[in-house]
Amino acid sequence: MLHFDKSIEMVKNLEIKHYKTKKLYLIDALGYVLAQDVVADHNSPDFPTSAMDGYAIRHEDMAIGKLKINSINPAGSPLKDEVRRGSCIKTFTGSLMPKGADTLIPIENVAVEGEEIVINKEVPLGYSVREIGENYSKGELLIPKGTKIDFAQIGVMASLNIVLVLVYEKPTVAIVSTGSELLELGESQTNDAQIRSSNNYILEALVKKYDGIPLQLGCIKDDKHSITVALAQALEKSDIVVTTGGVSVGDFDFVKDVITELGCEIVFKGVRIKPGQHIMVARKEDKFIVGLPGFAYSSTVTALLYLVPLIEKLQQGKSSLRLVKATLSQPFIKRAKKAEFTACNITLIDGAYVVNFDKKKVGTSAILTNMLGQTALVFTSEADTSKTAGERVDVLLLD
Repeated sequence: MLHFDKSIEMVKNLEIKHYKTKKLYLIDALGYVLAQDVVADHNSPDFPTSAMDGYAIRHEDMAIGKLKINSINPAGSPLKDEVRRGSCIKTFTGSLMPKGADTLIPIENVAVEGEEIVINKEVPLGYSVREIGENYSKGELLIPKGTKIDFAQIGVMASLNIVLVLVYEKPTVAIVSTGSELLELGESQTNDAQIRSSNNYILEALVKKYDGIPLQLGCIKDDKHSITVALAQALEKSDIVVTTGGVSVGDFDFVKDVITELGCEIVFKGVRIKPGQHIMVARKEDKFIVGLPGFAYSSTVTALLYLVPLIEKLQQGKSSLRLVKATLSQPFIKRAKKAEFTACNITLIDGAYVVNFDKKKVGTSAILTNMLGQTALVFTSEADTSKTAGERVDVLLLD
């Protein structure tokens, strides 16, 4: 069995030879990862611009106290008039500042008397004037490649008149659950040994949540031929194949054998981790196969640790999951000399994370209900021991 830290390092070091990219219409790129740097091709603003409604003046003319209104300068109109000594031009938010003006005095600071303004409250030089390049300057790197596109990136790219955006394709993840005992949703139970499949639906939800495109292939019986056909088809149709069950050492655990027979290279198999030590990662060129355990809690935790990073890797994205420090409000019992991920309840109190284990059941790796609630995962290494209330621990946040 491989050390957990080594397995994570191996996943991080996997190289992709050819990333898949495509161009999308700007608004359709929301949620995708940018595959190009976005560099400003102009200054914003290109010219000094008014930041408020008011009157464009020469700052030194405030001492006069009363200025003649020469004209009006609506936003979007070309500049015609120039501000001369003793005069002003009524100017609106977003309008170009007229020539000769260096300051904008807001309408609240003046009184209008006929064709003149009376200055009631002075403002400093340059007040409410947006300087050239205030927003960004020509040649400035605004959004680096590898950024996940959100509303702010959409807005900036729209201001740059970027219609089509080059993004990394979201990987297609084929999902296969193996086990002759599994029943699909809606399928009738015919004997007491059958159980309802949940793994394939958990994985479909996880893939959607963490920016993959799920391809649900359902449940496959525990016979080698069925598994071989299903995995071969899954490899053709997807970028990642994720399976649950069939990677242990039982008489009917065929997945590990089928993967090698399909020409896949085993990256590693077996990790000193609880839950889910029978985890396998393999690859075939730029495609990956992730073999997860069959128990629901095990498959969920190992999917977060190994599947999610591969989904991100194929898009050159940044990790959605992060480790934080938290304080135990209850004792923690270390149950295995392995890297261990234990479901906990997490809250934020006065800016600090606090965890407890209320209603979290102790048992096998099949207790999926431990993931319900405001849940995170306490991470302890092989070298860690049991801990007392008040000690600090590492916690993997799921959101």
